Amino acid sequence: MSDILGIIEEFKCNCPCTQRHETSVKDVRIASRLVHSVGDILRENGFCSNLLVVADKNTLNAAKGIRESLHGFAAEYKIYEDLRVATMEQVEEIEALIRGRDISVLSVGTGSLNDICRLACARQDKLFCIFATAPSMDGFASYGAPIVNNGFKSTYPARSPQVIIGDTKILAEAPQTLKSAGFGDMIAKYVGLVDWQISALLTGEHYCERVAALTRSAVDELMELADSVTAVNEYTAGKIFEALLKTGIGMSFAKSSRPASGSEHVIAHLMECVELRDGIIPNYHGEDVGVCTLEMLKYYNALAKRGSIEARTETVDWNEVFAFYGQMADEVKKLNFPDNVIDAVSAEKLKSNWKRITEIIKSVPSYEECKAAMEKAGCKLTVEDIGKDSALFSDCVRYSPYMRRRMTLLRLKDMII
Repeated sequence: MSDILGIIEEFKCNCPCTQRHETSVKDVRIASRLVHSVGDILRENGFCSNLLVVADKNTLNAAKGIRESLHGFAAEYKIYEDLRVATMEQVEEIEALIRGRDISVLSVGTGSLNDICRLACARQDKLFCIFATAPSMDGFASYGAPIVNNGFKSTYPARSPQVIIGDTKILAEAPQTLKSAGFGDMIAKYVGLVDWQISALLTGEHYCERVAALTRSAVDELMELADSVTAVNEYTAGKIFEALLKTGIGMSFAKSSRPASGSEHVIAHLMECVELRDGIIPNYHGEDVGVCTLEMLKYYNALAKRGSIEARTETVDWNEVFAFYGQMADEVKKLNFPDNVIDAVSAEKLKSNWKRITEIIKSVPSYEECKAAMEKAGCKLTVEDIGKDSALFSDCVRYSPYMRRRMTLLRLKDMII
C-alpha cells in the first residue's frame, strides 16, 4: 500500500532548495496482520538477536501476537503502566538498558513511547523500529523527539526509526479517540505551513517548496477522508497512517518540525508543561493540538480580512512573561536573549509584506472548512471539549510565542496595530 519508500528515493535527487534531504527510514510496511511477521521484518533489516521491546500495557495489549512473532530473538521488555508524557528520565532509562550492548530496540505504540526510544537510540547509535498501534499522531517518521526536561518541553534532534510497521487491522481497531486525535494533529499542518512561509518571507528562514508540498498533499488527502476516520476500516486506516508518515518524513527531510507544526503546537506544549507542573496528566496530544489549530485559524483568518495594517516595534513586558513561566523562565530567557527571532522583522517590513502574508493565510483551508472536517472525524473542537480553563488557555496563547526560537504569525501579534 505504501509509497513512502518511493518518496524517500525521489527526495534523494538534488532539490532546488539546495538542502540535502535525508532520513534514517529504510523500510516501511503497511498491511493487514503484520503483527505476526514483526520478527521476520526485523531480521530482514539487520536487527540483532538481542532486542529491547518498549511498550506500555495498553499498546502491548493492542499488539496481540507480537511476542510470538519475535521467536528467535532474545527479547527483553520494558513495559510502562500508561506512558502519556515523554520525559528525559525515561530517555535515560532506555539508554541505560542499551548502552554498550549489541542490542536493537522495538517500540510498540505511538507518541511518547516512540519519542523516548527515538532519542535514546540516536544517542546510543542503535537500530530502532516502530510498530504502530494507532494512527494517533504524525511523529512516527520524524527526526525530532519532543521531551519534557525539568518541566520544560523541547524538541530534541534525534533520528527517524530505520523500520516502521503498521498493521492495518490493529490501526483500524484503535480507539476512536486516538484516531480522531491523529486527524486533529494532521489539520494542524495548515497552520504550520502558513507560519513557515511567513517566517521565510520575513526572516529569510530556509523554506523548501518540495517538503512543504509533501506535507500539504498528505493533509489534503486526509481531509478527503474526514468522514471515514472513526470507521473500523482497514483501507482507510492504512491511508491515514500513510498520510501521517508523509508529514513525519517531511520533518525528517527538513531536520526540524517546521513542515508540520506552528503556533498551535507551541500553545499545546505550553499547556502540557503547565499541567504537568500542577500534577495533571495531559490529554492526547492531537486533541489539544486540534483545538489550538482551530483557534489559530480563526485568528489568522480574521487578520487576512484586513487589507492593510499599521505596525510597530515589538514591546514585551519580559518580567510578566517570566512570572508566568515561573520555574521554566530560565529556559525562556535562553531562547530570547541576547537576541530573538523578532529582531529580523522591522515594523516597515511587516507592513510592506502584509498583502503577501494575507495571501499565504488564504492559501490553506479556512477555520470553517477545517472545523467541519474535524467534526466529521469526531475531533474535539472547543476549549471546553478538552477540559481546559478558558483563562489558562488564553494565557498559554498569549505567552506561548516566547517558548520557542521560532517565528510564527502569532509572535507578530504585538507588532500589528
